[in-house]
Amino acid sequence: MAAYFGSRLRKGAATTAVAAVAVAALSASQAPGVTVDDSGRQTTGAQPAADASSADGGATGNSPYYTDLPPLKSPSPAPTIGSPASQSEAEAGIPATVLDAYKKAEAALREAKPGCNLPWQLLAAIGNVESGQARGGRVDADGTTISKILGPQLDGNGFALIQDTDNGAYDGNSSYDQAVGPMQFIPSTWEWAGRDGNDDGKKDPNNVYDAALAAGHYLCRYDWDLSSQGDLDRAILSYNNSTEYLNTVLSWLEYYRKGTHEIPDGTGTIPSGRSDGDTGTSPETTPPAPRTPDRGPSRPGKPGGGTSPKPTPPPSTPDQPSTPPTPTDTVDHLEDAGTAKLTATAGEAFTQKISTRAETKAGKTVAKVRVRFTITGDTDTTFEGGESVATIATNSSGVAVAPALQAGEKTGDVTVRASVVGRTVSPVLYTATVTERAADALARTTDAAQTATPSGEFADQVEVKATYKGAVADKVAVTATLVTSADDATVIDKGPYFKDADGKIVRTLTGLVTDENGLLKLPKLYADDTTGTFLLRVTTAGGATLTVELTVAAAETPPADTTPSTSPSTTPSTSPSPSA
Repeated sequence: MAAYFGSRLRKGAATTAVAAVAVAALSASQAPGVTVDDSGRQTTGAQPAADASSADGGATGNSPYYTDLPPLKSPSPAPTIGSPASQSEAEAGIPATVLDAYKKAEAALREAKPGCNLPWQLLAAIGNVESGQARGGRVDADGTTISKILGPQLDGNGFALIQDTDNGAYDGNSSYDQAVGPMQFIPSTWEWAGRDGNDDGKKDPNNVYDAALAAGHYLCRYDWDLSSQGDLDRAILSYNNSTEYLNTVLSWLEYYRKGTHEIPDGTGTIPSGRSDGDTGTSPETTPPAPRTPDRGPSRPGKPGGGTSPKPTPPPSTPDQPSTPPTPTDTVDHLEDAGTAKLTATAGEAFTQKISTRAETKAGKTVAKVRVRFTITGDTDTTFEGGESVATIATNSSGVAVAPALQAGEKTGDVTVRASVVGRTVSPVLYTATVTERAADALARTTDAAQTATPSGEFADQVEVKATYKGAVADKVAVTATLVTSADDATVIDKGPYFKDADGKIVRTLTGLVTDENGLLKLPKLYADDTTGTFLLRVTTAGGATLTVELTVAAAETPPADTTPSTSPSTTPSTSPSPSA
């Protein structure tokens, strides 16, 4: 095996130089006296205890893994439909359901442990090294492997010794533990690390959604930041404590980061090289027969007797599965299942839902098929919960019903694409229309008269409230225009006016929007030197209209006071005459 791995390593040297440097640095960091604390940081002193259930063997109990390295050629885009995929394209591709599981796990960890910075490509790298992407994506509509993927029993014969911890519940072996599922968890680790990634109420190591989410949490459990090379290395080594394992995972991580694409379930390439030298297609897909201590040719005194070597098994043909076709394999086309016309006002939920039916070539409905609904184009419309993609399994009638659509603020048509996960069939396209927010009534919030003097300003700003079918109409577009008369919508050229941001006269305002209470206070109005009665017309999307009367008049002159005024007496004074 060492010779085999060495040749593969030389072949992939160009893609693994970074990984080799990282391994060397990590090896130096793990010299005697240097350990890692509970937060994954280097310290000096005693080595912290491993997780009690891992038996110092990480998530997998240090079970065997695939040693194949990526092709030297960089990943290429998905081949054109109908054209054969090259070996490089096949190795770069990831089965659709498996890829979906990795991406959903990354999204969940981004919310649960944002400081971990877990990339889905790391889960893909580990998934490829552990199980060849669930043995080429042989999973059903729910993401559960068609048959169990089991590593060899950990009986101490060339492997770790881990006696049974689950009474055979996960691995079917009541004597020794075996790594289980697409991410190869041993039962004792799964017991505490297991997660329910597909919300079916179960934690199943054989389900790729559950296993991918569990692997993500396992890699993030010490508050490691996986964007840091040191923490990334430690996390990978904690999964399977082997320098060669680390090197291999880092190689695939780098490869997937350069690009990959989705391929149909069940069509992935299964690796061939194994760290235990096995030339078969392990991990096994059925419970193994009891293992004999010797792993090579029969020798005298050993069970089986004789001196003849064991016959070499014929080359495996992983692309020709012996298992019966999955429901997905039988789908010939998708049909609309009676979806009503999809319309909604901006910001509101669509009352109609998209329904799509999966059928065979003969028109028979197919249950348990994963249908992916994708919102495309430049839109802010989403499914409920804020996602632009939803994957739903068909029911017993072969129908998948997408979550309700939530309209955004952008109006116009939105396209939703329905396709089969893991199989290439023509998609069904749906058009959903988002219309403007509307109001059917407008009213002033006060009835105060709107008056001003020539060249003056109106004391009160006009405030209106918009409603639709009696409810508050928020975020509705409003236009305000000063018109000639009730029967003539021509904009006046004299009389009251608004001011724009530069202080210039404007008599039409657009782009106004009601607030969350349906209220809108118009800007201040001013009067020029023209007197008279004028009309302000306010309109909304939906046809609501309100007319407000404006009066410009000179200030009244107080009437003259006609009351006689009292003035000083003009009667000549009589003063004593001079004496004679």
